[in-house]
Amino acid sequence: MIALIQRVLEAAVTVDGRTVGAIGPGLLALVCAERGDTEASADKLLAKLLGYRVFSDEAGKMNRSVSNLDGNGAAGGLLLVSQFTLAADTNSGTRPSFTPAASPAHGKRLFDHFVAQARERHPIVETGEFGAHMRVSLVNDGPVTFWLQSRPEHAGSA
Repeated sequence: MIALIQRVLEAAVTVDGRTVGAIGPGLLALVCAERGDTEASADKLLAKLLGYRVFSDEAGKMNRSVSNLDGNGAAGGLLLVSQFTLAADTNSGTRPSFTPAASPAHGKRLFDHFVAQARERHPIVETGEFGAHMRVSLVNDGPVTFWLQSRPEHAGSA
C-alpha cells in the first residue's frame, strides 16, 4: 500500500458541494492499495503513518508524530483520502497505466480496513468518499510531504 502524506494546518474534502471530511492541524494522507496488498500491509502502513515524526518539537526538529502533535499527548487530525492513481505505472509513454492498482472492490475493502484500524488507534480520523470525484483543499505546513509504502510479504522473502 502507498500513502502520500502531507503535513497540513487544515484540509478538507468535498463531494458534490458538501464537505465529507475536514481536519485542523495534522496529516492529509492520500492512500492507495496495489495488487497483492493485504490487511497486513495496510496495518504496517498505518503503524508507520501514525508513528512517522514530521512535526516539530521545541527545537524545531521533526521529532513528533501526528499521535503526539504538541508534545503533551494531543493528537493531530488524520484526513484519509483514497487515490488509486498513486499506483500508476509512468515508466513508458505519456499516459499512465493503472495495472499496478488493486481492483476497485479490493481497493475499497483495504481502504475501509485502513480507516477502521485508524479509527481504533487514533482519536481524530476523517475521510473522503471512496470512488467519488473529490475536491481536496489543504493548507500545507512547510510544505512537508512524504511517500510511505508497505509491500506485502511473500512466502520465502526475508
